[in-house]
Amino acid sequence: MTDQQGDPRHLETLDRDLDRFTNLERATAYVARPMVGPGVALVFVLLAGIAALLFFGQANNSLIVVVAACLGAYMALNIGANDVANNMGPAVGANALTMGGAIAIAVVFESAGALIAGGDVVSTIAKGIIAPESMGTAITFIWAMMAALLSAALWVNLATWVGAPVSTTHSVVGGVIPRVIQSDRLSPSCGLRWM
Repeated sequence: MTDQQGDPRHLETLDRDLDRFTNLERATAYVARPMVGPGVALVFVLLAGIAALLFFGQANNSLIVVVAACLGAYMALNIGANDVANNMGPAVGANALTMGGAIAIAVVFESAGALIAGGDVVSTIAKGIIAPESMGTAITFIWAMMAALLSAALWVNLATWVGAPVSTTHSVVGGVIPRVIQSDRLSPSCGLRWM
């Protein structure tokens, strides 16, 4: 074995190897970056389900509560993505707020709005639009409301993803009301046939 300290060729080989590692690290970061958002969202949904299991795990219908918490977390992510983009986009685009500042403000006020006024909204949706007793059994009503929550969340997600304007409130109401009027006449407000 020869002493390579005096030979400058080993430095060229080392530089090439380090360049390969640098390129590999850059490629890994480039590929992993788009997966950070969905990964954080998945962790949030799982944490909501785990929290519901811990708080309501001893109840009779704990599976229903966990599924509803996971669907609610998914809907919260979609509403947050849609509303925060609409409300904070101009401020961040004009450099009046940083992205971190906009997210912090959104976390505080979106959470405060849900905690302060959420109960009134839920009671209006649950009793003011559709009568629970019209569903027959309580379990049918529960699954119908979870289906409405999932359909509204998927619609808001799709509309936000393609960049279409969407109202989260209209999505929830549209998910709750499967058939508004059984009629063949046209709606005077929008010209669409009611189902």
